[in-house]
Amino acid sequence: MRLTGRVVTPAGISGYVDVAGGLLTEIGGADPGDGPWILPGFVDIHTHGGGGHTFTTGDVAAARAAAGFHLRHGTTTLLASLVSSPFSLMSSATVAFAPLVAEGVLAGVHYEGPYLSQIRCGAQNPAFLRDPSIEELTQLIALGEGAVRMVTIAPERPGALEAIDLLVSHGVVAALGHTDATYDQTITAIDAGATVGTHVFNGMRPPHHREPGPVFALLSAPTVICELVADGIHLHDGTLAFAATVTGADRAALITDAMAAAGMPDGEYELGGQSVVVADRVARLTRDGSIAGSTLTMDAALRQAVHAGVPMVAAAQMAATTPARAIGLADTLGALVEGLRADLVLLDDTLRVDRVMRAGTWLPDE
Repeated sequence: MRLTGRVVTPAGISGYVDVAGGLLTEIGGADPGDGPWILPGFVDIHTHGGGGHTFTTGDVAAARAAAGFHLRHGTTTLLASLVSSPFSLMSSATVAFAPLVAEGVLAGVHYEGPYLSQIRCGAQNPAFLRDPSIEELTQLIALGEGAVRMVTIAPERPGALEAIDLLVSHGVVAALGHTDATYDQTITAIDAGATVGTHVFNGMRPPHHREPGPVFALLSAPTVICELVADGIHLHDGTLAFAATVTGADRAALITDAMAAAGMPDGEYELGGQSVVVADRVARLTRDGSIAGSTLTMDAALRQAVHAGVPMVAAAQMAATTPARAIGLADTLGALVEGLRADLVLLDDTLRVDRVMRAGTWLPDE
């Protein structure tokens, strides 16, 4: 099967892509200057749900529905992100989601907490926050049988460095976020093996010219990929463009941080046992008004990045290639490169999703 249009590859824009046997077999031709945009399927490494469904309770049917919602918006690979929870829920959700990972519905499980800062907890439930536990993590990794893909930790908490060492030794990505760490504490955690910054700027000690904190440490570290919530709410477009310029597209990953309300009407929702009110796309905790995730989808994140001045080739890299590399999947997917899995998103001139292909098969029209 040959598809023609503006094919966005890591090297630039080509004119056609061939698909056979679920793989990309040939890419070539000059930039046609028109036709649909053809991008790699988006890779979202941080999402809590969407379409009225959540990952945070460990419900298999809800997880499958949330993944299906995001697939229709071009996300062909995603992690199911939990929020800070009791160990019992973390355990049951991990066991429940492991078959979905084996099936390919999910690319893995991400624990955003509970090993986070009280003062920078944001919408995380403070009742469940605690110091990193080697015992808990060891059990969860074993229960997941390869499903546990990433864990977000505040590096200043006691036991954080030991937890990072454990995660890295088991092939699990250690991410830093929801932290009040100093610059030096963040650098120490990076040196210990942390390779992702969780929604950089958000849920972190703000930078100051005499105490740059975690933001400057993460943006400047050559081994760290920085998550960015490109919804125009979490980050001003100027901040988004600045961060992408500092990191380059090979160290910036667009994420949604979406909750169940993504794609749904304004109203009342729930996140991690806490009430959330959504009004005009913005999700906030009822108790204190903290931003509670987002209602974003990855196609909208791409549009926001382009609107902020990120070139299309770089934006596609930030929406697919870099996040795939962040979670160790770059050899399989995340770019329009011959030999990789045929995950494609066709966008119209307004960058809205027209069609989605996953592993060489078109998503049925609804």
